[in-house]
Amino acid sequence: MNMEERTYSVLVVSSSDKFNTALSSLLTKSRYFPVKFVGSVSAANRELLEQPYDFVIVNSPLTDDPGLRLAITTAGSKETVSLLLVRSDFYDEIFEKVSKHGVFTLHKPLSNSTFSLALEWMESARERLRALEKKSLSFEEKMEEIRIVNRAKWLLISELKMDEPAAHRHIEKQAMDRCLPKREIAEEIIKKYA
Repeated sequence: MNMEERTYSVLVVSSSDKFNTALSSLLTKSRYFPVKFVGSVSAANRELLEQPYDFVIVNSPLTDDPGLRLAITTAGSKETVSLLLVRSDFYDEIFEKVSKHGVFTLHKPLSNSTFSLALEWMESARERLRALEKKSLSFEEKMEEIRIVNRAKWLLISELKMDEPAAHRHIEKQAMDRCLPKREIAEEIIKKYA
C-alpha cells in the first residue's frame, strides 16, 4: 500500500468548538479515518486505552490540563505521531520542553495551508515509524530463529553426540538438501528429540 492509499487514524484533543469545526474540514475521510474529537486529557487517555491512533493532535490549553504530558506520552509510543498547538507567546518555552521527546509543535493561530503541511509532515513521520517497526519485527524474528536453531543444535549434541560444528553443518545441510529454512529443520529436530 503506498502513501496515497493509506488512511490515518486521528485523535484530536481540543476544547475549542471553533478549532474543531475548522479542523474537521481538513481531515477528509478518504485520508483520515477514524477521526475522534475529545475535549480533555482524561477523555483522551480513556480513548487511547480503547485503540491506538496514528496521530494525536493536542490543542493546548485544555479544560483539565495544558496537554504537554499527553503529547509527550503519545509521542513516546511506537505508533503515534503527536502535534501540540500552543499560543504563540508560549511557543519557545514549550517547544524547548517537548521537542526532545519528538513532539511536533506549532504556534496558534495557524492557517489551513500551514496545518495541511503539518499533516504531511506527520504522515512522513508515521511512515518512518512503520518502517522502523517492520525492521524491529524482522530483527525479533531473526533472533527467535537463532534461538530455535541453537536449541536444535544442543539437542543434536546431547542426543546424537555431535560436536557444535557438526550439529550446525547437519542443520544447514538438511535445509539445503530439502530446500527448507533452517528454522523448519530445527523445529523438526526439537519435536523429535525434546
